[in-house]
Amino acid sequence: MIESGSLKVKEIKMKPLISQARPVLLASTSRYRRELLARLGVPFEAVAPGTDETPSAGEAPAALAQRLARAKAQDVAARHPDRWVLGSDQVPAFDGRVLGKPGGRAEGLAQLLACSGKAVAFYTAAALVAGGKVYEHLDTTTVRFRPITPDEAGRYLDAEPAYDCAGTFKVEGLGITLFEAVESADPTALIGLPLIGVRRLLAQAGYSLP
Repeated sequence: MIESGSLKVKEIKMKPLISQARPVLLASTSRYRRELLARLGVPFEAVAPGTDETPSAGEAPAALAQRLARAKAQDVAARHPDRWVLGSDQVPAFDGRVLGKPGGRAEGLAQLLACSGKAVAFYTAAALVAGGKVYEHLDTTTVRFRPITPDEAGRYLDAEPAYDCAGTFKVEGLGITLFEAVESADPTALIGLPLIGVRRLLAQAGYSLP
């Protein structure tokens, strides 16, 4: 409360200035992350971060995802210090190795068959730079692949060539047929941006949704 003479005026906490003129900056060129963030109705623009994504020696997959999400947000924030910036990164791993984006059919087939009958962990991190502070979130999703034959993997890629997706599948599409189970606290995390976590980060920084 703020006292003014004999009157007591309730202090009102205003939302930070996020508008069409001053949108949040999404430090990503991923169309999947753009489509996901659009669901929240927050004005935003996508900006390429230009971050070196080379893993450090011995870096754990979860730590790599967190470091890259933070680095992407900070790289863009350094060029736009007066704006809020959201960064995100996803690192899938199994059998002690990180899975990248296949880029082509042969690599995609090999990736699907390697994952057949196994559990793959997807670490999806988000970082928000706002008001000189960094707010961070990490989501872990476990994808349990059913046994997949070479013929099934080939037919899947004929129908849905997910060569730009780590793991070589689209969970929001036909890729769901490849799984026994998906275990996660946030169904959007596996697509590339954990919206439940992003909402929490925005709230921590002072911006409430809806």
